[in-house]
Amino acid sequence: MNRPQTIQIFLPDGSPRSVKIAEITNRVVKSILVPRNKIDYISSRDELRNVGVYFLFGESEDKAKPIVYIGEAEDCLERLKQHNRGKEFWNYAIVMVSKINAFTKSHTKYLEHIAIAQAKEANRYETENFTIPSKPFVTESMEADLLDSFDTIKILLSTLGFPVFEKVSKEQITAKELLVLNGRDIKAEGDLIDDGFVVFKGSQAKKDTVPSCHDYLIDLRNKLLQSEIIKEVNGNYLFTQDYVFNSPSTAGGVVLGRSTNGWTKWKNRDGKTLDELKRK
Repeated sequence: MNRPQTIQIFLPDGSPRSVKIAEITNRVVKSILVPRNKIDYISSRDELRNVGVYFLFGESEDKAKPIVYIGEAEDCLERLKQHNRGKEFWNYAIVMVSKINAFTKSHTKYLEHIAIAQAKEANRYETENFTIPSKPFVTESMEADLLDSFDTIKILLSTLGFPVFEKVSKEQITAKELLVLNGRDIKAEGDLIDDGFVVFKGSQAKKDTVPSCHDYLIDLRNKLLQSEIIKEVNGNYLFTQDYVFNSPSTAGGVVLGRSTNGWTKWKNRDGKTLDELKRK
């Protein structure tokens, strides 16, 4: 169950769009968010010269989901510099280290293992790690401590705007809360969540778009097809997995193949629109 948390975010150069150092005040893990263009700046500081686990975030023109790469290193600054030279996709890095320098190689190997496994399971991001590394041996007591650290990592990532491990599932909501959009020969189900609007696996979408359909909707539908998030089944498209859109209207537009006001099109089982439920 979620509980209140106090998170401190420090801006070392004073800019809210630059490096951020975030921590839950009573936990041992802290996170350092580094925009790619701030590698030189962070090199002048000591935070990343440490053992840790890191996340690289970016996007691709060909993929419908944002991308994450997860790794671990004994010197995270040097590893980040290597990725700056060798990996193209990323715009932000977030590094997780121990405030008391308690992490060892075994600790970060374990955190890397569980992070990749849970990122793939949550399926919110396209994971650049093609395989899940083997789980290293850790003692039972150490594993308990690392799982606690991983809980902190999840909270810090979401706070900084990267909900890699936040699962969305139709099973999490009641039938009364479920929202439905009906079109000719199709039906889609979804829900308004903290960071957008999710259309659930098994929903249908029209295969064809109207001539006036905006290019951004057509491009997004093509990305969803290329990523196999939707597939053609019996003359329509079928969502093969849950997918989070940035708004109810974008979700409705993809489902119907035309521009639409999602706030009035998505309705609950009693016929009340999303607009009536959430804005009036």
